[in-house]
Amino acid sequence: MSVLHLTDANFQAEVLEAGTPVLVDVWAPWCGPCRLMAPLMDWAASAYEGRLAVGKLEADPNPTSRDQLQIQGLPTLILFKNGQEVARHEGAMAKPQLQAFLDAQL
Repeated sequence: MSVLHLTDANFQAEVLEAGTPVLVDVWAPWCGPCRLMAPLMDWAASAYEGRLAVGKLEADPNPTSRDQLQIQGLPTLILFKNGQEVARHEGAMAKPQLQAFLDAQL
C-alpha cells in the first residue's frame, strides 16, 4: 500500500469520503521533524494495509485544506473516520508512539 498524495483538489474524495479511516500527515519540505516522520508514514501504510489509508498533504501548496484543518504547527497528524476528525497529534513522534496513537483509534 502506498502513501496517498493529497491536495486541495482530491482531499474531499480521498479523505472525507473514504470508506476506511485515513491518517493525514500535514508536512512541509523545509520542516526537519516532517522529514523524520516520512518513513513512518510508509510503515503505517504497510502495517495497517486494509484497515487504514495514509496520505500526505503538503501544507504550503494546499492552503485551502491546511486552513480548514486549522493547522498550527508541522508536522500534524490527523486521523479521520467517516469524514470526521477523531484524533490529532502535533509534532514528530517515534514509531512506538505512532503505533499506540493508531491502535487507540482503530
